[in-house]
Amino acid sequence: MPVAARSSFSQEAFDAFISARDEPQWLLDLRRECWEAFRALPMPGNKDEEWMRTDIRTFRLDKFAVPGVLADDAIAPPAQLTQGVELAGQATAVDSQPLSSWLDGRLTKRGVLFGSLDSLVRTHGDLLRPHLMTRAVDPRKDKFAALHGAFWTGGFALYVPKGVAVAEPFHMLSALSDGAVDFGHALVILEDGADATVLAETASDAEMSGGLHCGAIELIVGRGARLRYVNLQDWGRGVWHFAQQKALVDRDASIQWTIGALGSRLAKVNQHVALVGEGADAQVNGVMFTEGKQHLSYHTLQHHRAAHCRSDLLYKGGLQDKSRIVWRGMIKVDPGAQKTDGYQRNDNLMLSADARSDSIPGLEIEADDVRCTHGSTSGRVDEELIYYAQARGLTRNEAVRLVVTGFFQQVFDRITIESVREALGEAIRRRVREVE
Repeated sequence: MPVAARSSFSQEAFDAFISARDEPQWLLDLRRECWEAFRALPMPGNKDEEWMRTDIRTFRLDKFAVPGVLADDAIAPPAQLTQGVELAGQATAVDSQPLSSWLDGRLTKRGVLFGSLDSLVRTHGDLLRPHLMTRAVDPRKDKFAALHGAFWTGGFALYVPKGVAVAEPFHMLSALSDGAVDFGHALVILEDGADATVLAETASDAEMSGGLHCGAIELIVGRGARLRYVNLQDWGRGVWHFAQQKALVDRDASIQWTIGALGSRLAKVNQHVALVGEGADAQVNGVMFTEGKQHLSYHTLQHHRAAHCRSDLLYKGGLQDKSRIVWRGMIKVDPGAQKTDGYQRNDNLMLSADARSDSIPGLEIEADDVRCTHGSTSGRVDEELIYYAQARGLTRNEAVRLVVTGFFQQVFDRITIESVREALGEAIRRRVREVE
């Protein structure tokens, strides 16, 4: 059971937290290692290369607390990605505590596991232990990663056995009430030849709600497996959002990873894909839209560790008001990763003279037989396009929405799930206002 009362992130709070959890010893030991790392690591600052464009000086960890008992009347906001979709299973957490979960019984008989990570580490620890914060996400990378490693709760897990293909998507929803914390951890394991789709989304109880998310995503894709993972981030405009996200893609396996980044006050996310087996393939799609004074910073890494692999990343951002998007992408090719085919592109559409985009693509290549390219663009809406649309009966706002939708269409066309395309498009259309 979770601790009964909220308290600050102190040694006493940590001791009370782990003593109240019914968890295997290996997990408690891992939490203690992460806690010691958290205490030893400094808070990131603007002198760190990775953080120099993201100012967190106004962030105060002591304003938040260890996750407490879930309120009896806790509810989750409606899901955005599942309209008209038949699901294989669904799991929900509120304020970093498990709320509900279910899994199609036919899949249970085939060995599929899905639901609360908090529960599954107790019932299937031997299966999850080799993967949980050991192969993908490093819980000692920085202070926020260590904090997550020490206190994660309200997580989700999916395990699909060898050769099992699941046609219907799994759905994960993490929700936050105003001022609360979310330390959710998503662990997805596809054994060799497995096939699955995951729709994961985050949401607050109100558009302007505050709070703290300090989370992680780990995606393990076995040989010949196929994973489609969609992550819609739509926290309230007052939420601080910190996350480590990483996928490992093995021999002849593939992943299509789509992110929608719309919410939060400030986001600092590391999204990494490691191609660890020959013939692995990764497609990464990103849709970002900011307004007000939002600050979204996403650092992506396409790490080619094996030969004959392909990665293709396309991030598009739209910016209004005084918001800012920072994208820093890297294609890294190890010495043995010959015949690499890597591509990355970031385009930004400025809808305000006061908005700012920082687009920083990069290549780090240690092999000599590769094809790696990158590009980025930033520009404003073409007034001629708006005039052309208005000449055909549209209002200016309708014309701007049409142009913005067209800007994102290249990403939408990559998404194979109709409900996801429609949800992302509608979420962006609702936010678009007249160009300044």
